[in-house]
Amino acid sequence: MDRVKGKTAIVTGGATGLGFAIARRLEQEGAKVIITDVDVTRGKEAAGEIGGLFKQQDVASENQWISLIEQVRGEFGKLDILVNNAGISGPVQNADPESTSTDDWERIHKVNGLGVFLGCKHAIDLMRQSGGGSIINMSSIAALVATPFITAYGSSKAGVAQFTRSVALYCAQSGSKIRCNSVHPGQIRTEMHDSLLDETAELMGASRDDVENDFKSRIPMGYFGEPVEIANMVLFLASDEARYITGGKFIVDGGMELGG
Repeated sequence: MDRVKGKTAIVTGGATGLGFAIARRLEQEGAKVIITDVDVTRGKEAAGEIGGLFKQQDVASENQWISLIEQVRGEFGKLDILVNNAGISGPVQNADPESTSTDDWERIHKVNGLGVFLGCKHAIDLMRQSGGGSIINMSSIAALVATPFITAYGSSKAGVAQFTRSVALYCAQSGSKIRCNSVHPGQIRTEMHDSLLDETAELMGASRDDVENDFKSRIPMGYFGEPVEIANMVLFLASDEARYITGGKFIVDGGMELGG
């Protein structure tokens, strides 16, 4: 129960889904957790449930990142863990390369890409002053396996994976003792995933069960993962157990990438 004891952690998009599972797992292992989210009501509920703090944040706003880091500096004096989890998937319909709107493309990249860039940019200095730390950027299996739909999402997550490697190399070569890794979830049961199944069923004129079975058929292990499985990977990367690991891509997908 003390794998990250005494560490201070920020988890963006921590009100629900993967973010909340990650925040709860870090808290269970001794971290002081600051949850950020655009959803104030659910964010406060999530923070209250785990005994953490909540701050409303649009991750695509540089001013809000500056404010958050200064608040953490003032209240805790250090930052050990940053989990850049906040993200959006965008619509399923009209999401292929030919049909995706410019507005959707920019909106998805702004949250998923710019948000991660800003988080790393503004966390590094405080982490360096704290003696080092761990940055975990949430990418996706969509960064590694091409799809003819949700193309903006896949592109944004591929950018996260490559940017993670750049941050890892920069931090290692500068001697900051900051590690940076990306996590690539596959089909994980969350509200976002449920919405994807619902939208796909509606688009295809198929039943929800048929769509779910079709999705599962593409996973060698044959079933959807649970948020805690992603949280456990993040916990490992956040802990000192992973002190010699940086710039890695950690796939948690039931073997989905193997099948393409």
